[in-house]
Amino acid sequence: MQLQLKPNSKKWKGNLSLYFSLPILSWAFYDFANTIFSSNINTIFFPFFLQEQIGENAVLDQIASTFISYANAIASLFLVLFSPLFGVMIDRTGKMKKYIIIFTLVSVAATFLMGIFGGLSLKGNLLGIPISLVIVIILFVVAKFFYHSSLVFYDTMMSDLGTKQQLPLISGFGVAVGYIGTLVGLSIYPFISKGSSHEAFIPTSILFLIFSLPLFFFLKETPKQQKVKQPFFSGYKEIIATFKEMRSYQLVFTFMIAYFFLNDAIATTIGMMAVYAKTVVGFSSGGFILLYLVSTVSSIIGSFLFGYITQAKGPRLAVTYVGILLLVALFVAVFAQTPLWFWIAGSMFGIALGSMWVTSRTFIIELTPVEKRGQFFGLFAFSGKVSSIIGPLMYGTITLIFHDLGTLASRMALGSLIIMTVIGICFLLKMKNLEGVK
Repeated sequence: MQLQLKPNSKKWKGNLSLYFSLPILSWAFYDFANTIFSSNINTIFFPFFLQEQIGENAVLDQIASTFISYANAIASLFLVLFSPLFGVMIDRTGKMKKYIIIFTLVSVAATFLMGIFGGLSLKGNLLGIPISLVIVIILFVVAKFFYHSSLVFYDTMMSDLGTKQQLPLISGFGVAVGYIGTLVGLSIYPFISKGSSHEAFIPTSILFLIFSLPLFFFLKETPKQQKVKQPFFSGYKEIIATFKEMRSYQLVFTFMIAYFFLNDAIATTIGMMAVYAKTVVGFSSGGFILLYLVSTVSSIIGSFLFGYITQAKGPRLAVTYVGILLLVALFVAVFAQTPLWFWIAGSMFGIALGSMWVTSRTFIIELTPVEKRGQFFGLFAFSGKVSSIIGPLMYGTITLIFHDLGTLASRMALGSLIIMTVIGICFLLKMKNLEGVK
């Protein structure tokens, strides 16, 4: 039995009824599913895998950091090229679930193949890199691209889930459920052989698929009037036209710039924190897993907390609070000399990470007109993915140029993200003076 995505608000009796309705739970479980992929592949086991393949000392560890950074940058480059078109597709067809399913299945398949080729030792090299390693890196780029592509449609779907007053709570619930998915995803760690991080790839792909199924089967989209069909690539014209109209959407444009810089810091930290913790601060693989679990619990708490803060204070102030917390976390991580300080930084970053998705999604919905919402979500994905190119590219270039300095190179690279965060906060503060923002 399929249910309409948009619930009747008169039937809600308290937040528990809101959270545990079948449509909301089905939607939230996709956050659960894709967070398993994000944490296991992007943050933990793919970086571990590259370090096992490349890093043998402090200098080679910096080279491994460069490989990780550049792989993330390449995936983000493809997202920059395609994400604006995804928003146009939403506005024209009104279809979101169809593309979520397709993109998820491609991402799952690529992740599964990462596990197969990660365990092979194929003969031959490409530019001095083993063929099997090259294939795994390419598959990672494919998996990450389609994972992030699905999120454009998934985030837009949230606007049909409830009333304006309910959306901050729904967003917070979705993110919190997502981070519970992190805990489930990490349950495979005890079964991974030491020095064989590729063994995590296939189980992760299976978990990603299983927990995506509720959305696949139990959500039915609210019918929407379709616009006149045009050639697919004509969507770029609409994107260009939207940028030209930005004077009419000053708040949206200003927040897009702020989001660009804040996401730059967040996306880069997510991809690099595992290697940074191990090579710079001295965490073991098991020690980092434990740190990540604590950070995940912080993310869950922060997601729920900032759902209510967003509802009470408004999304602009809530995003600003998150930006300040992120700044402090980065500052502590850059100068951390002992694991204790990195534990503190990791916990603060966990809160900031979960809260950023809660507050930013709500703010975008509040700022954008309904008839252009899909297109604006595409533009924000565009902004976020451009920053996801620049951040990892900058990080990787710093570690490459200064790799002879050992761990100091990584501290310099992470320190560059402090500058990005400060710029993002400045643009958020600028929005205070713009009319109509709480």
